[in-house]
Amino acid sequence: MKHSTTQQTRRGRGTARRIGRSLALVLPVVLVFSGTLAVTRVNWSGNSSSSVLTASDATVTEVSHQTRAHAPEDVLRDRLMTELQEKNPGTALTHLQEAVNDRPSLARYCTSIARALGRAAVRIYGPTHAQSFARPVCDTSYASGVLSAARG
Repeated sequence: MKHSTTQQTRRGRGTARRIGRSLALVLPVVLVFSGTLAVTRVNWSGNSSSSVLTASDATVTEVSHQTRAHAPEDVLRDRLMTELQEKNPGTALTHLQEAVNDRPSLARYCTSIARALGRAAVRIYGPTHAQSFARPVCDTSYASGVLSAARG
């Protein structure tokens, strides 16, 4: 009799263990998804007209584009691109260097702006003429932009 009691106990623990393992795998997934859904339903914009926002809401996208468009590095990039078209890449590069010297916080964007100027110069002036405007602004990123646009 003792033997049959032991088998029942083992069988009971096995079932509980399987249920426990299943819950251990499924429960975190359910919690993550429910938390994600809860966050997407919070009105983060402060706009009371729509009480429910989803992650793909168009107004959220518009706000992020408007905020990004007014960032100092984007304003500088746009101004220098216009200057490159109206004058020449040399003038734009000089003003890029002056802007970085005046506002050191723009230094992290200097490389990407100089590359963009190099690529734009190739489109306007061609690779050979665009390269003639190169100068050591932001570790020669302008020349790198010229080279990448000329290759491909």
